[in-house]
Parts: sequence; C-alpha cells; structure tokens
Amino acid sequence: MPGIDESLLEAMRLPGARGAWLVDWISGLALGAVGEAPGGDAEATAAETAELARHAAESGTLAPGGGEGADGKEPPVEDLIVTTADSYHLIRFVSTPFDSTVFLHLWLDRGEGNLALARIRLGETAARLVLG
Repeated sequence: MPGIDESLLEAMRLPGARGAWLVDWISGLALGAVGEAPGGDAEATAAETAELARHAAESGTLAPGGGEGADGKEPPVEDLIVTTADSYHLIRFVSTPFDSTVFLHLWLDRGEGNLALARIRLGETAARLVLG
C-alpha cells in the first residue's frame, strides 16, 4: 500500500500530469506535493482548492440522499472536476478509517491529459493510499 509520496508520484505518471497534491481540506495545508503548481505556488494552490473541496463536502445540495457516505466514514462527494481553457483539475476525496478530511488534487494539461483515465486511476490511488 503506497504512502503519500508514492501516491503522488503514481499520479504524476498519468499522461498530461503537471502537479499533484494531498491536501487537508479543513486546514488548507498540503500534506504532500509534487510537480508544478498553477501560478507557481503550491501552498496557495492547496489553500484555494481546500476552500472548493470544503464547500462541496459540506454542501447539503451535493450530498447523497442520506447526507453522507454509506458507512458514515465516506465523504459525501466522491470527486470534483474543474475545467479551464488549458487544463483539468481533478479533486478526489480520500476515504480513511477515521474522519477523513483529505483529498488528492491532480492538475492535468488539457491537450495531453485523459480525464477519464485520470479519474479512474486517481480513484484507485486514493483507495490504496495509506495515511498515518
């Protein structure tokens, strides 16, 4: 089971990957980062995407019928995709045995990346990620 560094490096092997982060959406801190960051500042990227993730995770509108994951430990939102003119930002919430407040963020070049493949692989990476 891969840890943080191995998981981020695995994400960076995806076609078109420009940067990857593991972020705590409560604090906005990057627990790990690799590659480039939009605007050149990985910490600012982590903080800004944490705001987006927090709003999505806490939104009653986006929650499934019961308001949370099937077992109460799953985040209510599986992932978010933000598309810009030249890139994709894929945010994948990570489930853990404890109250999870982390997500993987992958920044993909729109011309070189494969969003469907990235979504599948990032989900697999998040499922294998070992925190602690």
